[in-house]
Amino acid sequence: MKYTKEGHMASFVHITRGERGNKKKTPEEYGKQLEKEMPKVASAMGAKSIWMGYVAGQLPSQEKIQLDLCKLLREEKPDIVITHWRGSLHPRHIMTHDAVLEAVKMAADSNVKTGQEPHKVDYVYFGENCEDLNGFIPQVYINIEETFDQWFEAVSHYELFRANEANVPYQDYYRTMATIRAVEVGNQRLSKAYMIATRTQNYLHE
Repeated sequence: MKYTKEGHMASFVHITRGERGNKKKTPEEYGKQLEKEMPKVASAMGAKSIWMGYVAGQLPSQEKIQLDLCKLLREEKPDIVITHWRGSLHPRHIMTHDAVLEAVKMAADSNVKTGQEPHKVDYVYFGENCEDLNGFIPQVYINIEETFDQWFEAVSHYELFRANEANVPYQDYYRTMATIRAVEVGNQRLSKAYMIATRTQNYLHE
């Protein structure tokens, strides 16, 4: 949101809708709800929402996901990609981490034929996520003081975030971590931490 307010374009890419994440609703019912929530959240942050069309529990092969992401990267032409860190308690987050890194490399490879021009992503960052903290090391801090409240309001369009349906205190966690990261960086302004792994960047830019 910080960058969209400065005029940059951004997209949220959803591998699945997360339709199995609400114990009170069927995946079909919750999936339809999420299809309405996802673009609301993205729009409130000045971005667009892209769902890859995969259904939770019915994912295609890793190779197909990687190729589809490669095509999307060549179409969208992002300079920066932010994805999951691999140290996750969520198996699909681990899969997404691996698939995104491979897709970034494929997108830049002229030997990978998709009928599109190759595209090189300059940087890949791993966002801080309460489910992906195993081995996460904060390396880049972004001041989000001026956009935090708008971000918080935007993600509240998700029932999962707003009503704590997954029994995870998302609201408390992200408010607290923004304060902690501000203390760490020494600016006393709400901040967001990202990780960038040198070995990963070397792999992507071989």
